[in-house]
Amino acid sequence: MDFVDLRSDTVTKPTPEMRAAMAQAEVGDDVYGEDPTVNRLQELAAERTGKEAALFVSSGTMGNLTAILAHCGRGDEVMVGNKSHIFLFEAGGISALGGIHSRQLTNQPDGSLALADVEAAIRSDDPHEPVTRLICLENTHNYCGGTFQTPEYTRQLADFAHERGLAVHLDGARVFNAAAAQGVDVRQLTEPVDSVMFCLSKGLCAPVGSVLCGSKEFIRQAHRVRKMLGGGMRQAGILAAAGIIAIEKMSLRLGEDHARAKQLANGLKQIPGLVVDEPETNLVFFSLDESIPYSAEEVSKHVRRRGVLADVVGPRRFRLVLHYWIDDLGVERAVEAFWAAVG
Repeated sequence: MDFVDLRSDTVTKPTPEMRAAMAQAEVGDDVYGEDPTVNRLQELAAERTGKEAALFVSSGTMGNLTAILAHCGRGDEVMVGNKSHIFLFEAGGISALGGIHSRQLTNQPDGSLALADVEAAIRSDDPHEPVTRLICLENTHNYCGGTFQTPEYTRQLADFAHERGLAVHLDGARVFNAAAAQGVDVRQLTEPVDSVMFCLSKGLCAPVGSVLCGSKEFIRQAHRVRKMLGGGMRQAGILAAAGIIAIEKMSLRLGEDHARAKQLANGLKQIPGLVVDEPETNLVFFSLDESIPYSAEEVSKHVRRRGVLADVVGPRRFRLVLHYWIDDLGVERAVEAFWAAVG
């Protein structure tokens, strides 16, 4: 069956242009710094985010872990949101591999961290307490509904942190979506922070990889951490070639996914019993109200039989993700499948 796969934008396959670029990529040994395509990708990523340097890594989780290990030492503390991807879905790597303590702050509805909460969480100079080193933001924010942080808030938090001797890392897995949703240059969301990771393999459609960006000294430290984590990928230019197209071209079309997310949400709103959140980017969240006598898992199985794959994120809650491979017909098929399941 030809499925409409709305489980995530990680299911995207490389475009024909990406496949051709991968086949023709000039490669070398990246561990020696000799892969010209990886070097070009890293230079492009640094330029686009307003940073001095960048490092190609295999995944967003590796990028975030590498960043936090480069910023912090064992026993240091990092502030993260209680709904953040770093806290919820990265296997506790910062603690297991870095001995780094996490301080979970309540995410606001838009995914931000309240400055008052951040200030209250900064540790005093007391030998009984861990040392506060780092604040992590997420933009867009996955579990807060695909919401985004503004340039003004990002600058405000970064200035607040720097005045107190703290660094800021941005989990920008979908930061290009955040920029597209606000009609701003991505630099406005990345320049104020000390480091940023963004994914090539989500809405940007590349098959593998993320990029970590920061100062030259930070990337020098991160390169050592990547080696420690086994992240040297040798002739990785085959992958980096797709990443270059992801940044140069796929980042420019994300508004299409956002428009289809609204189209999908509007269609689902017509179905009795579905409580649909208003999408801000390419993520659509909705819940089943009490009038529907089925669980989300049961509904998911029903729509799957009709050729639609959906992500269940709670007993009665779904997340649907729009991406390059979902067209208008796919949106229509998804709405029709949910109508048949619960309508």
